[in-house]
Amino acid sequence: MAKTSVVPGRKIIAFILTYNCAHMLEKAWRKIPKDYVDEIVVSDDMSKDNTIEVAKSLGLKIIQNRDNKGYGGNLKNALAYCFSHGASHAVEIHGDGAQFDPIAIKDALPLIKKDYDLILGSRFQVPGQALRNGMPLIRFLANRGLSFFDRIILKLPLTEFHTGFRIYSKQLFETLPLQHDANNYLFSFEVIVQAAYFKLKIGEVPVEADYKSEHTSHNLIGASIYAINTFYILFKFLLSKHKIAFSKQFPHI
Repeated sequence: MAKTSVVPGRKIIAFILTYNCAHMLEKAWRKIPKDYVDEIVVSDDMSKDNTIEVAKSLGLKIIQNRDNKGYGGNLKNALAYCFSHGASHAVEIHGDGAQFDPIAIKDALPLIKKDYDLILGSRFQVPGQALRNGMPLIRFLANRGLSFFDRIILKLPLTEFHTGFRIYSKQLFETLPLQHDANNYLFSFEVIVQAAYFKLKIGEVPVEADYKSEHTSHNLIGASIYAINTFYILFKFLLSKHKIAFSKQFPHI
């Protein structure tokens, strides 16, 4: 008997992004609330360890890139797969043990029912929770500072803009020029700014992040380069919004 979707008229596919995280993949898979998704797939970015073997042992459908594409490239491929296989919404899960707890999918269901196009998980909706969960103070302050500027420029009432938990709609995928976005981690911010530019429906739900267990993250140099680049993306957004200069990422609409 076919499984009935938890949200009538919607199909939710969770995709696990993997790259050399075989020893953490099963933990990520186990944390996904199976009752709230219709399908789970693995999108692998040419791992050199036994990630594929672990995924097969878990009975998961595997999408494997032909070459190493980076975080953004891997994510674009995963979205293309999900929406070409009937998904109305696709949930991003990281293969490093799902540091951002996917139980947040439950809180996102009401927004999915209302056809939100981009749903972000925020570590800051519950005051003090991120620090209690072990988030390093320097990352906490940097994230809060960046999100402050993002909130003002984009005019979005979000508490966090730099998070590893996201749910994307098919409409977002078909509307935004994602092919012009970065293949690295900057993609995660570019898609938010583009969604704001195209006036799509954006919301957020609380999410907990585990900093005490093994996980992957930017080093400080990488995080600093990422932060600088976010201001460049905001600059391009403002140029297009005020019709000064358009770009492939922010075209005339």
